[in-house]
Amino acid sequence: MAHILIIEDEPVTRATLASYLDAQGYCVSQAETAEQAEKILEGQEVDLLLVDINLPGKDGLQITREQRAKSEMGIILVTGRDDEIDRIVGLELGADDYVCKPFNRRELLARLKNLLRRTQDIRRLSRRIYKFGKFQFDVAARHLQTAEGDSIPLTRAEFEVLDMLVSRAGEVASRDALMSRVTHRQYGGNPRTVDVLIRRLRSKLEEDPANPRLISTVHGEGYAFTAPLA
Repeated sequence: MAHILIIEDEPVTRATLASYLDAQGYCVSQAETAEQAEKILEGQEVDLLLVDINLPGKDGLQITREQRAKSEMGIILVTGRDDEIDRIVGLELGADDYVCKPFNRRELLARLKNLLRRTQDIRRLSRRIYKFGKFQFDVAARHLQTAEGDSIPLTRAEFEVLDMLVSRAGEVASRDALMSRVTHRQYGGNPRTVDVLIRRLRSKLEEDPANPRLISTVHGEGYAFTAPLA
């Protein structure tokens, strides 16, 4: 569930928009000022900012500049129809999109969905360290270790399979797709080799390999990484 933070000083607009997005299945937080928004951003992970340019005190352009300097979250500016210069400046400062008041809620929803899809893809590609259960998996370093710092040795093929599963957590990966990631020639092209690699990974990762909780079998389709990532 994506987390959207609405920063809007007009209470009726803010409440109406929050109610609409909540009904669409999003987790929604609200802030009247930049100061309130910053407290939320400090304590929670936010996927997208929907911020009014004309806020009292620190305005939406300042918020955009500050947040873009430290985050790749989506940012949509809400502007008045006569704020063309502010819209241009906002985009130059790093905003991803803008909508004009009064706006069509369905159009806004479409923009939100498209932006969230792009930002989530960017995060997936840029994320290099995954934490799950009692393990930390550093993809760039090809290193798997426990919370206590003990290294878990992985063969090249085991690393490649785990990398694909974790980077697509929650998605089903077919045996063929997993096999295509295994580059070591000794394994040939038999997709059933993946089953052997999965068993070996489970023996290293699962508390009870016979009843796996991290790497699940999706019968007739393949495997999926089903542990929550921190």
